[in-house]
Amino acid sequence: MGLVLKDHQYHCYGDYLTWPDDIRYELIDGGAYLMAPAPDLAHQEVAGEVFRQAANALLGRPCRALIAPIDVRLPKQDEVDERIDTVVQPDVLVVCDSNKLDRRGVRGAPDWVVEVLSPSTAGHDQIKKRQLYERHGVREYWLIHPIDRVLTVYRLIDGEYGKPELSELRGKTAVSVLPDIVIQWDDLVARLPNVY
Repeated sequence: MGLVLKDHQYHCYGDYLTWPDDIRYELIDGGAYLMAPAPDLAHQEVAGEVFRQAANALLGRPCRALIAPIDVRLPKQDEVDERIDTVVQPDVLVVCDSNKLDRRGVRGAPDWVVEVLSPSTAGHDQIKKRQLYERHGVREYWLIHPIDRVLTVYRLIDGEYGKPELSELRGKTAVSVLPDIVIQWDDLVARLPNVY
């Protein structure tokens, strides 16, 4: 099941800013996708723990770890904010260029993006957002599947994501583009609900 389009009209950030706060959307190339309802406990545990470990690892360093909800505006060129037609809210992200941070969130590609998969967003995150992050130059993209306990990692090589690396959520995993960050899995996985 994919995310539902708001309508078949073209939208930009100027429109997005006028919509009510109680319903959240992401814009991808002008299409407004209704975000899933509040995530389940496993999703929150994973996103929160990855953020905590990343933020702790970056203390005193120039890079910043951020967690949803936060608007990440991805301009195609140098258009003003209100004309940007792609605005996403990754679960966890790191930005190392402070010029990309402003009062509205992030303008430009983060260095590292993490999406925690759920049944309602898995296809969207694995296909549409992977293509989007690749096109905009996100250097490393992680997809975490809390039910299957699997991590999929895409790294940008010469402007394209290479073959994904898959691993179990066990031991630890370093973020290759941000070597200060090493995510420890065992305690986190032990807290996740058993689905089998």
